Amino acid sequence: MDKVTIFDTTLRDGEQAAGGMLNVQEKLEIARQLEKLGVDVIEGGFPASSKGDFEAVRLIAREIRQSAICALTHANAKAIDTAWEAIQEAEHPRIHVFLSASDVHLSYQLKKSREEVLGQARDMVARAKTYVNDVEFSPMDASRTDPAYLYMILEAVIKAGATTVNIPDTVGYAIPQEFGNLIQGIFRNVPNIGRAIVSVHCHDDLGLAVANSLEAVRQGARQVECTLNGIGERAGNASLEEIVMALKTRHDLFNLTTRIDTTQIYKTSRLVSELTGFMVQPNKAVVGSNAFRHQSGIHQDGVIKKAITYEIMDPRDVGIPASRLVLGKLSGRHAFRERLAELGLALAEEELNRAFDAFKEVAEKKKEVTDRDLETLVAEEMRTASEIYHLDHIGVSCGDHGIPTATVRLIGPNDQVFADAALGAGPVDAVYRAINRIIGVPNKLTEFSVSSVTAGIDAIGEVLIRIESDGVSYTGRGAATDIIVASARAYMNALNRLLAAKKRNSVDSI
Repeated sequence: MDKVTIFDTTLRDGEQAAGGMLNVQEKLEIARQLEKLGVDVIEGGFPASSKGDFEAVRLIAREIRQSAICALTHANAKAIDTAWEAIQEAEHPRIHVFLSASDVHLSYQLKKSREEVLGQARDMVARAKTYVNDVEFSPMDASRTDPAYLYMILEAVIKAGATTVNIPDTVGYAIPQEFGNLIQGIFRNVPNIGRAIVSVHCHDDLGLAVANSLEAVRQGARQVECTLNGIGERAGNASLEEIVMALKTRHDLFNLTTRIDTTQIYKTSRLVSELTGFMVQPNKAVVGSNAFRHQSGIHQDGVIKKAITYEIMDPRDVGIPASRLVLGKLSGRHAFRERLAELGLALAEEELNRAFDAFKEVAEKKKEVTDRDLETLVAEEMRTASEIYHLDHIGVSCGDHGIPTATVRLIGPNDQVFADAALGAGPVDAVYRAINRIIGVPNKLTEFSVSSVTAGIDAIGEVLIRIESDGVSYTGRGAATDIIVASARAYMNALNRLLAAKKRNSVDSI
């Protein structure tokens, strides 16, 4: 095969990253973008783990038509039945059965013998096969499993109907040469391996997830399981964008292709970051803000003369424009629109007008509005587009000897105007208390963090918060040059998500 199947598990393993909870609608939004990206298989979730995951997988299976939709399941009958129930409306359904295989897991976690696990794996794959033709099996912790026993399990599950066998480096233990030898050994020692696709799923505990995945591909693996921005359990997973761009950039070495539309990579990365709340580090390969920026004078000179001197990838290939238009307070609407188009940010006319007004407001305070600033402004506009309550005005009084006081004015349903004031332990606390007096939805603030979108004292500040209501977590983000305003916008964003969820639930219960 000259094609590598890209199996995206952002919505399943990616969501397992601590603090990375996504609600049903957010999962569906990411799934739609993954389909545009050209992902072959979308692992929508773990239906047996929760009602929310079951519903998310079912909605994704109903809507997504181009990508295969995969449901993860324990190796037990009830979980497999639940997985099938969730994906039965998919155009291309897949059931992914997993079961620990290493002696470490068998002894301390499962407390079962090798023979028991072998029989369970075989029987549960056979059960999954009664529902779908496309069955994947993962012997968890394969990189620490006795190779001879691993060969036996793989042979058994392939006989039972597995069409893909996935080799997980579950705890990120393997070193590339060692992992490559394991894949090589599988091809040499599993008699019926030709009846299945060999897949790999590598974790990044030692920073080797991408290297291990690429070595496995070099040894014959033809599916890679990965996530956007490399998010996932503990240190994360192999990064989709790094895998794909390595295969594309070094086609001379691998001679392999993928179905990925690489121009959608950056947009998808930003969406995942926005909805999960995980910021992409500036020096992140392929999608980081510094990935295509050059500060050294020698590097700048080379790039000006010929980009290939210091850029092994064309930024346009991943959806980042090669040219850079500097925007400031004198820039007009046309330049603003063109720059957004170059960044792949499409807005309706009304949204564009509001975003332009916000841009002019920021441009009055900053000498230069960067691409990252523009992305933040547009994200802020998209957050406010479907608001139930809109933050119209905020005023704060505080000082080292004063009592922090905040006044807020909100625009509610049917353009009703609400205003109130409150005291607090600090200015942000006062603002939140004033908002709560108006909206009156019980919630608990569980996380609050502030970061700078760009460098400099005039930078836009971005606030990420999480609130909890009735045991459900809601993420909110807000941005402004004034950090108090950004905090208020983040809180309103989270509250509006909470209110929208309650509204959907009340409609569904009718």
